Amino acid sequence: MTQHPPKSAFSACPHDCPSTCALDVEVLADGRIGRVRGARGNAYTAGVICAKVARYAERLYHPDRLLKPLRRTGKKGEGRFEEISWDAALDLIAERFLAAEAEFGTESVWPYHYAGTMGLVQRDSIHRFRHAKGYSLQFDSFCTNMAWTGYVAGTGKLAGPDPREMAVSDQIVIWGTNPVATQVNVMTHAIAARKKRGARIIVIDVYETETMKQADLGLIIKPGTDAALACAIMHVLFRDGLADWTYLEAFTDCPRELEAHLQTRTPDWAAAITGLEAARIEEAAKLIGAVKRTYFRLGYGFTRSRNGAVAMHAASSIGAVLGCWTLEGGGVFHNNGAIYALDKSMIEAPELKDPKTRALDQSLIGRILTGDETALLGGPPVKAMLIQNTNPASVAPEQELVKEGFAREDLFTVVHEQFMTETAELADIVLPATQFLEHDDIYKGGGHQYLLLGPKVTQAPEGPRENLDLLNDLARRVGAADHPGFSMSARDHIDWMLQNSGYGTLEELEANKWIDLQPDFETAHYLKGFGHSDGKFHFRPDWGRSNAPNKPAGEPMGPWNAMPELPDHWEVIEQADDQHPFRLVTAPARSFLNSSFNETESSRKKEGRPEVWLRPEDASRFGIQDGSKVKMGNRRGIVTLHARHLETVAPGTVISEGIWPNAAFEDGRGINTLTGADPVAPYGGAAFHDTAVWIRAAE
Repeated sequence: MTQHPPKSAFSACPHDCPSTCALDVEVLADGRIGRVRGARGNAYTAGVICAKVARYAERLYHPDRLLKPLRRTGKKGEGRFEEISWDAALDLIAERFLAAEAEFGTESVWPYHYAGTMGLVQRDSIHRFRHAKGYSLQFDSFCTNMAWTGYVAGTGKLAGPDPREMAVSDQIVIWGTNPVATQVNVMTHAIAARKKRGARIIVIDVYETETMKQADLGLIIKPGTDAALACAIMHVLFRDGLADWTYLEAFTDCPRELEAHLQTRTPDWAAAITGLEAARIEEAAKLIGAVKRTYFRLGYGFTRSRNGAVAMHAASSIGAVLGCWTLEGGGVFHNNGAIYALDKSMIEAPELKDPKTRALDQSLIGRILTGDETALLGGPPVKAMLIQNTNPASVAPEQELVKEGFAREDLFTVVHEQFMTETAELADIVLPATQFLEHDDIYKGGGHQYLLLGPKVTQAPEGPRENLDLLNDLARRVGAADHPGFSMSARDHIDWMLQNSGYGTLEELEANKWIDLQPDFETAHYLKGFGHSDGKFHFRPDWGRSNAPNKPAGEPMGPWNAMPELPDHWEVIEQADDQHPFRLVTAPARSFLNSSFNETESSRKKEGRPEVWLRPEDASRFGIQDGSKVKMGNRRGIVTLHARHLETVAPGTVISEGIWPNAAFEDGRGINTLTGADPVAPYGGAAFHDTAVWIRAAE
């Protein structure tokens, strides 16, 4: 028999990672996919992707994948379902949605989604559906709020220098992110600079991550103290004549006031807050100050704290004091979201949106579903939900409340999913969804500058349907407002968006695979002025104004009036105390991505089991043996997992990597049992890495 070599198809990774990698997909003779590789022709991906996506066939052809619509037959959470037809499922959904609407109003229906796919058509068409019916809106608060707010507070725009410039930098500072685990392409370009230019890599985090192990200098600080470190670094730059006064006078708002303010923010001051020795802070500051061509790559992790926006603003301010923005390979980068200028109006139908419709905070889902009037914003109870691309019974904070809410018999829940997640187990109707290689979509990279096409590569098995198809069909059944978007295919939507955004046609994008939208050097480095009306980088942000691209309607949230006027440490974190002596950070695991991939055998084998890592001397205070079973808790609940002694964790800090399935924990309670949902100043967000806990040996 003649053996035909595998064909190659292109795509883009859909998962919630700033790398948004361009992919080369091996297509076997029978139409199934084989190995997935990074596209070498894409200058950012540069042929490198993470191991979990490289073995994507394991997920696509997983034996536990959902393939048929299911209807609950037992009590919620019992896991008893029966197969039904798609028509029967959609008829029942329409009936229950219309009944909720008739009795409690349209806002009693809450379409709920997030970033299980980052595809602009398959993810965001749910907005067209909600706008057309007047269903409750969603305020997104899981991920970006503090980070984007803090960055834009300084720059005035969510954009920065070309991320590929890391490869021509003389020094890369990787702050509050672990790209070896979460965005591998950052390391591709940083290591290239080290090999070609002898560039130094400095990593700042709360424990020795895999990224820090590759650094020339690693700084381990206590969580929630990043702004103190940033202020001390700037203090040294001013003190030792390393600040670029020519740049400061031309491009920043109040440099003299900042210098005066920082006179007391010494390395000794910061040492008492961060847990670092003052000498280490001096060393880091002088290394940064000595290298003008420094590229700051600021992550999300260190901002998932109650002072996260302040921390991001302080860290980004260092680049302005150093004046590194003027050089190729220099500057401060967090996310390039503002460069795309995409017309998504056909996808989202914003003209159908009623500005009076409430926007429910996705992080407060537990409080919302258990009837908290404040969280419900004074509106009706939520009586019906359609959930796509997220798994709140695992990933949302205050997990005990979330599960209590989903257990309500008067709540009708529909989950459109690829696997039987914890949320699907609590649903009334479970619908099987396609995976990204089985439908068409288009993606933008937050961590780079490409707009990438992700065409359908392989045929889906019988049963699963793509998000767009489900939404279009359901919209017709519930009598949604007439809108052309409900009769368009994904390819139609992509072509419409491209043409109306000025980016050509779908046919042209298919030929080119992606579009490089990187602005010119002067624009990207703000040499024509920053994004604020005065053209300056703002050391003094106006926290009460909309600095956040994701800001909801209404007033700022949390204690925003108490936020520092200039970069400073802000003591609003959930403090350790006698009852809760440790501060927990729920860091991402290398082989999981939120709750995705934790169903695949290879990922679970690599990660082992749910653990909490703490320093041996901290463990000894409470009689916690290495490898022993422990309970960890606070006022929100208790989880059971295993302890591991680790020298390279900040004192008083404990780390639990990965969002493991709830069932992987002995008592079925996942790590987000412990995390809080209270909105963070100034524009909301959940502080997933800012949690005080106690730990004791399990009985």
